[in-house]
Amino acid sequence: MEKAQKGIAIILVLVFAAVFTLAISALVGFIFTQAQLGASKETREKALGIAEAGLAYYHWFLTHNPGDIQDGTGTSGPYVHAYNEPGAGQLGSYSLSIAGNEACGVIQSIDVTSTGEVAADTAFKRTVFGRHAKPSVAEYSYIIGESVWAGSDRNITGPYHSNGGIRMDGTNNSLVTSAVANWSCNSSFGCSPTQTQNGVFGAGSGSVLWQFPANSIDFNDMAADFSELKGYAQANGVYLAPYSSTEINYGGYMTATNGYHLVFNSDGTVDIYQVTNTGGYWGYRSGIGWTPDFHIINAESFIERRAIPSSCSLIYVEDKVWIEGTVKGKVTVVAADVVNNYDPDVILEDNIDYSAQDGSDGLTVISENGIYIPPQSPDNLSLKGIFVAQGDRFGRPYYSGDTKSQLTMSGSIVSLKRVGTSWSCSGSFCSGYANRENSYDRLQTTNPPPFTPASTTTPQYILWREM
Repeated sequence: MEKAQKGIAIILVLVFAAVFTLAISALVGFIFTQAQLGASKETREKALGIAEAGLAYYHWFLTHNPGDIQDGTGTSGPYVHAYNEPGAGQLGSYSLSIAGNEACGVIQSIDVTSTGEVAADTAFKRTVFGRHAKPSVAEYSYIIGESVWAGSDRNITGPYHSNGGIRMDGTNNSLVTSAVANWSCNSSFGCSPTQTQNGVFGAGSGSVLWQFPANSIDFNDMAADFSELKGYAQANGVYLAPYSSTEINYGGYMTATNGYHLVFNSDGTVDIYQVTNTGGYWGYRSGIGWTPDFHIINAESFIERRAIPSSCSLIYVEDKVWIEGTVKGKVTVVAADVVNNYDPDVILEDNIDYSAQDGSDGLTVISENGIYIPPQSPDNLSLKGIFVAQGDRFGRPYYSGDTKSQLTMSGSIVSLKRVGTSWSCSGSFCSGYANRENSYDRLQTTNPPPFTPASTTTPQYILWREM
């Protein structure tokens, strides 16, 4: 009996010893695994830091060598660089793959892919991607060169900036910035008598997002080089030569009676018409006064249906131009005359839409003078695009007794002078659009149509992500 008990005790001891050994082994294994996991995480974080250092290096390189997509070697990549840590020597390396995004043979942006690895453990690599370019005006819903009044009917999504003062009575969902600390608000902005106001003031509900004074945005820096753009369009894009339109001078304001009419199609083509006869319609423009605008098309002749070249989707019109339709691809339309002493306008004839809403389509319109909505515009008008009025303004003149219901805009408006698409008479709505919604198109901010003006002259990474 005693021997049996001793045998059982020995068995129990062995069992407990085995269990203890297994527990210790499991614990040691767990600790070892956790140590490996911690080391792997540390290595991965170091690899990410090295990859980001690759992007930082190429930003520095492009600052000193603009447009060089070959890392100064003159040969194709990838380009491998050692990553050294002060006092510790080489920690790892990063490999760069670089590609330029071109239009009409001109680089618009540069894509940099950087893969980093740690020398002590090359099993873990991290890759980051950055798009290097000058930030475009597509980041804003509005950039205005003069003081402006956003009425109570306005609903604005996206940064709103003026180099002058801003009266904001509408709803803003993003920053509203003025380049001035204060300004003189007169009766044209609803202030009677004239009074000094903060850079941004008004009855709008988004005052927490108002900032002033902010940095001014230089319209000279945004100015397009029309001679260059004309050359690109003549060589590889679409160029429309001046038509024998009659130019009329009203008190120093030049307007054309004829020009071209562009109707975009969802298959990537554009129908081109020559406008042969227009009707004058008297309208009032701030700073100009009453003038007949000749924006109503009475007669036109079809010229051709043209496929827009994907490698150079630039249409340069050396005359006044009417625009409407459904845009496919990224297209830029320029209305400018570098030969004659005349600055053409752009007329937004009807709705402008995109064939796809995923950011693959986009439109930029650059006018040497102004961009206007004509008297015959639809009661409910929808406009998509980036509209740049380089010499005058974006707006709809005051047409006596002409009221419309809804204006919906998705994109950006850049206007040298005060904008306006709604008019008030003695405090009551009397012309233009009664309700207006504006939102910037975030899908265009990192990949706008070619030659879209930049909001700053300093290039940076406008897009970053880990791959």
